[in-house]
Amino acid sequence: MFLPTTKEELLNLGWEGLDVILVSGDSYIDSPFIGVSIIGKILLQAGYRVGFIAQPDITSGLDINRLGEPKLFWGVTGGSIDSMIANYTATKKRRRSDDYTPGGINNRRPDRAVIAYANLIRHYFKQTRPIVLGGIEASLRRIPHYDYWSDRVRGSILFDAKADFILYGMAEKSVLEFAKALSSSQNTSDIRGLCFISKERKDGFIDLPPFEKVAEDKATFIQMFQTFYKNTDPHIGKGLCQQHGNRWLIHNPPPLSLSQGEMDAIYEIEYERQQHPYYSRIGKVKALETIRFAIPTHRGCYGECNFCAISVHEGRTVQWRSKKSIIKDARILTKLPDFKGFILDISGPTANMYGFECTKKLKNGSCVDKRCLYPDVCPLLKPDHKYQTDLLKELRKVPGVKKIFIASGIRYDMILADQVHGESYLHELVEHHVSGQLKVAPEHSEKHILDKMGKPGADLLLEFKRRFDISSKQAKKRQFLTYYLLAAYPGCSEADMHKLQRFVSKELKIHPEQVQIFTPIPSTYASVMYYTEMDPISGDQIFVEKDIDRKQNQKKIIVDQ
Repeated sequence: MFLPTTKEELLNLGWEGLDVILVSGDSYIDSPFIGVSIIGKILLQAGYRVGFIAQPDITSGLDINRLGEPKLFWGVTGGSIDSMIANYTATKKRRRSDDYTPGGINNRRPDRAVIAYANLIRHYFKQTRPIVLGGIEASLRRIPHYDYWSDRVRGSILFDAKADFILYGMAEKSVLEFAKALSSSQNTSDIRGLCFISKERKDGFIDLPPFEKVAEDKATFIQMFQTFYKNTDPHIGKGLCQQHGNRWLIHNPPPLSLSQGEMDAIYEIEYERQQHPYYSRIGKVKALETIRFAIPTHRGCYGECNFCAISVHEGRTVQWRSKKSIIKDARILTKLPDFKGFILDISGPTANMYGFECTKKLKNGSCVDKRCLYPDVCPLLKPDHKYQTDLLKELRKVPGVKKIFIASGIRYDMILADQVHGESYLHELVEHHVSGQLKVAPEHSEKHILDKMGKPGADLLLEFKRRFDISSKQAKKRQFLTYYLLAAYPGCSEADMHKLQRFVSKELKIHPEQVQIFTPIPSTYASVMYYTEMDPISGDQIFVEKDIDRKQNQKKIIVDQ
C-alpha cells in the first residue's frame, strides 16, 4: 500500500490520526530506492500510522495542514538529492529540470528544502511534536560545513532549521528506536545516529572546536572535519560535542550496520514501485524510469573518493542482501504489469562491491591510517567477484527475465585486483550485462589530481580498457566504456585539462561527453580542499579554480575539441 497523503485516504484506512508525518522534497515514489519511502514502510510495519506530504507549497498552509498534526513526530527530508545540488549547476545556474518532480519541471523543490519545510511546520503548528531531520541533505550538513552556494561555513543545519533532532545516515534502526522511545515517553538522548541540541556538553564525548572558531579559521575547520570523519565508523566512532553560541550540538555515535537478515527484511517489504496517484495526476517523474525495474543489492562504499558523499552518508562498510532475497525481488518485478523482461540495474552505489568486505574492518572497524582502495587495493580487502557472478547467473534463470543490465558504475581497479575471479566477472558483464556501454569513472589522468581525489592511476584504466576490448571482441559484441571526467577539481589547472584532453584523445580514442565541473559537496574532503585551498593531509597550499568562467573553460578544453 501507499502511505496516505490526504484526509480521504486516512478515512478509507479507518485512521483517526497519524503517529508520524513524513515531508519530502521529492514527489512520493514508493520504492526501495527511495530512502524516505523505506523509512515510512518500516515504521508502518512496526505498527505506526504514517502519512506522507510530498513537495508542500511553502507559500501557504494548504499542503502542510492536509493531514493534521502527528502524535509522535514530523520527519523532514530534502529528498534523494541535496536541494542545492538539485536546484543549481556547478556554475550556480538554476536547473530547469528535476527528475523527482511531477512533469520534470524544477518548480516545486525550495532551496535549502530541509530548512524551508521545518520553518513551514513551525509557522502553522506553533507548539508541535518534535521535528526530525533526515536524508542526505541533513546528514551531510549535520556539523558545520562549507556551503558552496553561499560561499561560507554554515553551522549545523539543526540550528538553521530550528528543528529538534537529526537522524543521520540510513537511519532504519535509529528511527525505530526513536519512535519507540517517544511512544513510551522514554529518553531519546542515547540513541545511536541521533543529533540534538543541548544546553551543556555530554560527558565522555569528543569536543569539536566551537562553530565560531571553525567559521573564521581554516586550519581549525580542517582539524574539525578530520576528527568528524574519523568518527563516522560504527565500530570505532565516538560521540561528538560542539558549541554553537551558548548551546551545544550533541552528535551521538553512528548507528550499527545492518545484518544481512535485517537488510533482507527491509527490502522485502511490499513496495508499490510507483508514484502515488495523488501526485502522478500532476505529472510523471523521470526518476521512476530508472528505478522501477531495478534491484538494490547492497549499500555503503569503501572507495572513499574525496569528492563523494556516499561514505559519509551510507558508511564505509559495504552491506549486502542475500542472493535469495534479490532473486525474490526479481520474481516480483516479473509480475508487474509493464515489465517487458528487462531488469535495468542490479547494484548499489558501485556495482561490483557486492558480496565481500574486509574481515578486519567488520570486526574492528575502518582503519584510521589507510583506505581500502587508495593508493592501491588493500590486500586485506581481498576482492572476490564470484558472489556477484553467481548471483547474475541465477537471476538470468528467473522465468520472465530476458536481460539484466548493470547500469551503475564499476570499480575497474577491484576487478584487476581480483586475480581469481575478476576476469570471469568481466566476461560475464561483457557477454550478458552491458547495454552497449559500461560506466567507469576515472575522473582524470594526472597523478597529482588523482591523488587529491583518492582515485587509482591512469595505468589501471588503460589495462582494464585493454581487457574489456579483448573480451568484447571475443564475444563478438560492439561495446564501449563510458568515462566520467571532472573539470576544475582542487589542484586542477587548464594545463592539466589539456593533458587530460590529450590522454582521452590518444589513449582512449574518444571525444568525451560525460564531463562535469566539480561541485563541492558538504562534508567531503574535496569541499574542505576547495574552501581552504589546502591539502587537509599534508597542510600544503593547493591551487583551486574558483572563477566560474575559468571553470567553464576547463570543461571546454575537453568537450569542444
